[in-house]
Amino acid sequence: MSGSREAILDTIRKNHIQGERPRPVVPLFDQAAPADMRALFQKTLERMGGKMLTPYAVDPMAPVCQAIVKLGPVLSCVPEFEGDMRITPQTKPTDIAPVEYAVLRAAFGVAETGSLCFTEKQLLVNTTGFLPQHLVILLDPSQIVYNLHNAYQRPEWTQAHYAVFQSGPSATADIEGVLVHGAQGVRSLSVLFHPEA
Repeated sequence: MSGSREAILDTIRKNHIQGERPRPVVPLFDQAAPADMRALFQKTLERMGGKMLTPYAVDPMAPVCQAIVKLGPVLSCVPEFEGDMRITPQTKPTDIAPVEYAVLRAAFGVAETGSLCFTEKQLLVNTTGFLPQHLVILLDPSQIVYNLHNAYQRPEWTQAHYAVFQSGPSATADIEGVLVHGAQGVRSLSVLFHPEA
């Protein structure tokens, strides 16, 4: 079996085209883009089961503290908020499993879909986006694009090794139409507009 595997990999290596290739040109379809991306983002995020946190001028992290309502480890991937747990070079993907809340920053948001993009830079460990019970996400409102066509133009797709979109908490519905959040991933997803320093 290993001989066959090596033969297949050798063939792939020999036939791999080296060098830079241009990405396909994608039209933006911005004709319907609203002036206020924040309002559209909030509307679609909430439609997907996510929640917007109300900013406080006096204490910018107060909404994050208020969103943490259950006991359990709180993982912080951002310098703005101090959690019980921080990721170190020794942190394994499975170490995130007992985390109740993870506080992280999105690379950018997509207004039309209410989606948030995370790369390995924001997640630090890729399982941070999926294993915690609840996500509390900081989003710089200046980093909201209108649609996925605009998202495709972002540098994350050429500079990151890993990127993922999330739109609200995990959800599933059975034949009777009973909707369950958190069935296969995070149980809640809250977003706070907070400019990046």
